[in-house]
Amino acid sequence: MVFWIACAVGLAIAYLLGSLPTGYLAGKLLKGIDIREHGSRSTGATNVLRTLGKGPAAVVLLVDVAKGVAAIVIARWFYPWLYALPSVTPPAGLDLQTLGPWAVGLAGLAVLLGHGRSIWLNFTGGKSAATGLGVLLAISWPVGLGAAAMFGAVLAVSRMVSLGSMMAALTAVALVCVLEQPLPYRLLVIAGGLYVIVRHRANIQRLLAGTEPRLGQSRR
Repeated sequence: MVFWIACAVGLAIAYLLGSLPTGYLAGKLLKGIDIREHGSRSTGATNVLRTLGKGPAAVVLLVDVAKGVAAIVIARWFYPWLYALPSVTPPAGLDLQTLGPWAVGLAGLAVLLGHGRSIWLNFTGGKSAATGLGVLLAISWPVGLGAAAMFGAVLAVSRMVSLGSMMAALTAVALVCVLEQPLPYRLLVIAGGLYVIVRHRANIQRLLAGTEPRLGQSRR
């Protein structure tokens, strides 16, 4: 029982790390506003760019990416440490080599969920694309760089952050299935990619209607 409680605590740490409302805090600290009442009403870096400017957006983007990286790094440290504790007895037959990738995968999902559904913001938040990039870079840098390259290419052509984010998510899914990766990592990227796309459903509607704003344009 102690072992499973400790595992749940590990996931809670990843969720709370993702829940850190970077964009919301930037709005409050810099302009005293609730960024959820402006622009796209998201707390992500794109809405911070429209509302607060390039500098704050860059900081928010970097911190959000770092949250994803940190969640994976902490998970990879936490579970070996847990197994090394003499007072904790893991279930028979469940070794660290088996549990480790699954625990890392669940931590990745938890940090994405925390960013999109922050406990500090009444379970609202951003679209988890930047945090997802951090997760990708931490679990498999080739997948992360491939997704980032696709985002950059789509953004350069269309100047639509939402389209770039969704294409990056699909690219990550394709790459993780093609490259040799553990099954838990593949499931993490597939589930996380779908989550990011679902979080963009309003953007999809605007893309289909031809009303999605381009980078540098205010949202109508």
